[in-house]
Amino acid sequence: MPYAITQSCCSDASCVSVCPVNCIHPTPDEPDFGTTEMLYVDPRACIDCGACADACPVDAIFPTESLLDGPDAAYVELNRAHYDDTTAPDDDDRGWSAPTFPVALEPHAARLRVAVVGTGPSASYTASALLTTSAEVTMLDRLPVAGGLVRFGVAPDHGSTRAVADRFATVFGNPRLEMCLGVEVGRDVTHAELLEHHDAVVYAVGAAADRTLGVPGEELPGSLPARRFVGWYNDQPEVPADLVELDLGSPARAVVVGNGNVALDVARLLLTDPEELAATPIARHALAALRRSTVREVVLVGRRGPHDAAYSLSELRPLLARDDLDVVVDGDAATLAAVADAEPGSKAAALQGLPVGRLDAAAPVGGRRRLVLRFGSVVERVDGPGRVASVRLTGGGEPVDLPTGLLLRSVGYRSEPVAGLPFDAGTHTVPHDAGRVVDPASGTPVAAAYVVGWVKRGPRGGIGSNRADASETVASLVADANAGRIGAGRGSARSFRRLLRSRR
Repeated sequence: MPYAITQSCCSDASCVSVCPVNCIHPTPDEPDFGTTEMLYVDPRACIDCGACADACPVDAIFPTESLLDGPDAAYVELNRAHYDDTTAPDDDDRGWSAPTFPVALEPHAARLRVAVVGTGPSASYTASALLTTSAEVTMLDRLPVAGGLVRFGVAPDHGSTRAVADRFATVFGNPRLEMCLGVEVGRDVTHAELLEHHDAVVYAVGAAADRTLGVPGEELPGSLPARRFVGWYNDQPEVPADLVELDLGSPARAVVVGNGNVALDVARLLLTDPEELAATPIARHALAALRRSTVREVVLVGRRGPHDAAYSLSELRPLLARDDLDVVVDGDAATLAAVADAEPGSKAAALQGLPVGRLDAAAPVGGRRRLVLRFGSVVERVDGPGRVASVRLTGGGEPVDLPTGLLLRSVGYRSEPVAGLPFDAGTHTVPHDAGRVVDPASGTPVAAAYVVGWVKRGPRGGIGSNRADASETVASLVADANAGRIGAGRGSARSFRRLLRSRR
């Protein structure tokens, strides 16, 4: 029996690199890598060797026979259906793939010292790739704990996704890696000072700011970015424990703007029995608030139709399968027609068979927990005498003033400028060429400065997509070191620690 990839796929392509018959796609060198929801095993080519399952960092790959009678049975068909429009490989195409080798430092550059700013997935994949080259690495983070998105951005009930942290823990424990926590570049140390003690600096600072709705009342108490809500239930040090109050009284409704995976995460957490979360790493203050919560309904507001929802099917399907939750589709006639006529396997088709109906703002909220998927709508304004009391939704018919005591805005992230580096205010990224920071005016590289992750490519792609991204940046850095464009052996871990102590 072949293997199949399931919901918790992190798409870091560890499985691709060990597959002897090239049956897992998309691969990092294929155009749709990083844009598909997950990777897929071609059951026609799989030889049932199990190498992919052994390599998977999040335990997402299983023999299909073990899935058929369980909750993940749908993923057997999802893997197969991905190859419906492709020709089955013949026997000549099933040979061993050509070996690939990591980049290596030449002897004159073997003492390379690199600072990596950040400790999240992109930083950790970068550090891992650098350590295979014999370089010494210093990782810095402004927070007092390491982990970044893996620690503070993954929902606590997604234990398999969080398992990738075990791989990064091995990286953090490498004797050639120095970890400096509670250190903010630009506040405690400058870019120039990093280069006085390192031969190169890689910025993996992510996207720490939020996009806004740009509507009146957006900043009222009771309205906050979903990123802050996620940090609250994950115990991020910068987020106050009393940030969120879930004892809303009447109506017992929360509104989430956006319909990506983060939006589904926060909706799911709000609608999950707190006792099911008690065994997860959820923050204790968040668990206590959820136990007091009166929220019985969450309305997910998306500006586009069901075909264009940003969430992945792998995140939606478990919600649809819950027997303690009602999921309702709300939209105009065009929305309902799009669902009814959807092609099998599409996001819209997944909604077929669900109850449909327009939101009744005056109807009481209570009873069974309910998730309302509202399409084709935007928030026009947020109203309330001192805090959020209602939101006005427009689109797809008459405007609706929907009472709510909690508004979570999940409309995207953006990176902020990095001190000492050029910045593109339009894309909210640092200009680069294969990870090398470049001066946008001249196109010439900025000496010894590199970027990786969301600050490099924008806020798209999950945890695993950073692996290929980091490989590209490290390849550029190693090529520059081998060519003598950056030096090797500058400073030491001891001298850098001495500098930091002098600042604290």
